[in-house]
Amino acid sequence: MWSQERYLAAYHFAARAHQGQIYTGTDLPYIMHLSFVSMEVIAALREEPGRDGDLAVQCALLHDVIEDTPLGYAEVAAAFGQSVANGVLALTKDESLPKGEQMADSLRRICLQPAEVWMVKLADRVTNLQPPPAHWTPAKIMRYRDEAEQIYAALAGASPALARRLREKIDGYGKAL
Repeated sequence: MWSQERYLAAYHFAARAHQGQIYTGTDLPYIMHLSFVSMEVIAALREEPGRDGDLAVQCALLHDVIEDTPLGYAEVAAAFGQSVANGVLALTKDESLPKGEQMADSLRRICLQPAEVWMVKLADRVTNLQPPPAHWTPAKIMRYRDEAEQIYAALAGASPALARRLREKIDGYGKAL
């Protein structure tokens, strides 16, 4: 189960943190992306009872706070506790690493977290596998798809529902070429 009060607290925190940011490829506020990721997680939680829904939903809503806003681990931990902050930190790319190493590093850190954090990464990629921007080259589209395969291979065991959704999205994404 998950709590509507904790959902709302995380949603408001994320909306304020990402205020003024735009969802890539659209003119929509960035909070839409976070809403889509949390919706995917909530749908999976419905199919897979017995999970820590609060951890999963809060991490889904907050997963880009450390990476994309001035707020850091300390602010997330103060507002939502160490478990949520640890999950968000694991979901944050280490931009000090070369780009080609960031995904493997992130997946390694995510795998040290509870399965509910894994679910967030699966849901994030499900959400991001929309038709690619028109300016992306076929090579970039294939790299993005290959990254999705890497995520699937590492994390699919965390959630049959999200693994199924990601597999469908990956299979459809190849058609973008």
